[in-house]
Amino acid sequence: MDTLKFNHQYSVQIRFVDIDAFGHVNNAVFASYYETARVAYFDEVLGLRINWKKNGLILAKNILEYKLPVYLRDTIICRTAVVKLGNKSIEIFNELIRKNNNLEEIVASAHGILVCYDYENNETIEIPSEWRELIQRKESLN
Repeated sequence: MDTLKFNHQYSVQIRFVDIDAFGHVNNAVFASYYETARVAYFDEVLGLRINWKKNGLILAKNILEYKLPVYLRDTIICRTAVVKLGNKSIEIFNELIRKNNNLEEIVASAHGILVCYDYENNETIEIPSEWRELIQRKESLN
């Protein structure tokens, strides 16, 4: 997804607990970095329009690709882009970027599918029209 336009970025704090015996961020930790960035994205775009006890999003699919190791002292940002809106689903793409002086390199990426969910009735729901409009505006989607 080389031509993606990322309209959101989140600074990742690498914690000592994220580091494994090999001295780099453990691969399992990357999923939590993406999750934190997704929540920050939806907080920015939808604000308080999500009542997580009533309606929200569940992760239905997540494909992670690791390119380079990440170390404790690295400066990392996570870029987020919504690439497609279905009837009930949101397709999202993330890149983890290491910043070193003026250089940026992609260290990992993720491709996920989120599904809108009604937690009170335990069922999937269509993307609320207000959410759809705000995401489309943020991402310039049709």
